[in-house]
Amino acid sequence: MSEIPKISEAEWEVMKIVWSRTSPFTANEIVDALEDIADWKPNTVKTLITRLVKKRALGYEEERRMYLYYPLVSENKCIKSETKSFVKRVFGGALKPMLVTFLQDEQFSQDEIEELKKLLEERKG
Repeated sequence: MSEIPKISEAEWEVMKIVWSRTSPFTANEIVDALEDIADWKPNTVKTLITRLVKKRALGYEEERRMYLYYPLVSENKCIKSETKSFVKRVFGGALKPMLVTFLQDEQFSQDEIEELKKLLEERKG
């Protein structure tokens, strides 16, 4: 799939559930999994599932009069797409101001700092 669908904040919650394991989910299993995360009625969750199917973020198969849902897009690809969209929208596509803002505003552990240094060194070389 070449085009990554635009996924709303509520739809992300559904996708996180579906990405959390490899086997397909029924709508009721998704509803149950979201019970502790969001105070949504079952029909709300089913509407989100329908939207995700229309956006081609979720696929389904019918088995014994039951629909089983599975992701059509990977979590990693969606995160990358959302990150690019955010950087473009908020920082005009410029990475440096985004990184500077992030680095100035966040508290990092020594391990996180070392990991960031390592990533930057790898990019440099």
